Amino acid sequence: MNKWVKRTSIALGALALCGVAAAVLGKSIGEKKMVRTVAIQVPALAVAPDTGRVEHGRYLYSTRGCAECHGADGAGKTVIQDGGMLVVAPNITAGPKGTTARYQVIDWVRTIRHGIKPDGRPLMVMPSEDYARLTDEDTAALIAYVQQLPPVAGRQAVIALPTPVKAMYAFGLIKDASEKIDHTLAPARPVAAAVTVEHGAYMANACIGCHGATLSGGRIPGSPPAWPAAANLTPGKGSAMARYPTPDAFIAMLRSGHRPDGKPIAVMPFASLKQINDTDARALYAFLKTVPAKETGLR
Repeated sequence: MNKWVKRTSIALGALALCGVAAAVLGKSIGEKKMVRTVAIQVPALAVAPDTGRVEHGRYLYSTRGCAECHGADGAGKTVIQDGGMLVVAPNITAGPKGTTARYQVIDWVRTIRHGIKPDGRPLMVMPSEDYARLTDEDTAALIAYVQQLPPVAGRQAVIALPTPVKAMYAFGLIKDASEKIDHTLAPARPVAAAVTVEHGAYMANACIGCHGATLSGGRIPGSPPAWPAAANLTPGKGSAMARYPTPDAFIAMLRSGHRPDGKPIAVMPFASLKQINDTDARALYAFLKTVPAKETGLR
């Protein structure tokens, strides 16, 4: 019995040492991966800041989650401070500590659609996969809006990730946006804003960063331990959509941030979602009713 205990203790100790070694190695590899260069070709995009385009850009900025991280004024703010993780979104105005004062249109496109900084390094945490399929016009409108934001003093970006997250990133268990995006795809073709499945599918692109490419939800890779799993938006087992039998019920949730039973929903960007107009919200609902059923977590 004593020999068995001794051997078991030795084995467990060896496993622990292997785990520590893997974490240390993973941290080093992850940190190098974070500063790698991602080379892609970025097509030019014309951005004429006329009044209508800027106003549409304001709507996109307010409803697609941009303001959730960068603030309504673009000054940046703390996005995550939990579980040993600190993420501060940067000031994207031309003010003090701003990161975009020298951005050309092509730099904005590379950042928004491809998840890559002007110097070629990947963006961390920003869900550019949500914006990769924006049409040329919507991308131009968003850029036109942020370019005219008044300069304000704001925050510098901070990305402080705990060792386990860096290790998972190193070994591909967590991916940055540039790894998830197919950079060879042409921009999405424009779809008329109407209560249609087609327009709803376009709207749903803004959901994949949290709910996954299949919209089946599950744990968000790399998220703080306290964060709940993202809801399954497909009709599959455990679907959250069962709570919303009508478009009106779905819209009420977007507007209030509460389930029909009155319980608040955590983490979701309701400051943005409540500003989505009825046409976009109803189209999104129509699309979610048509997606293939998936079990929760099959991202």
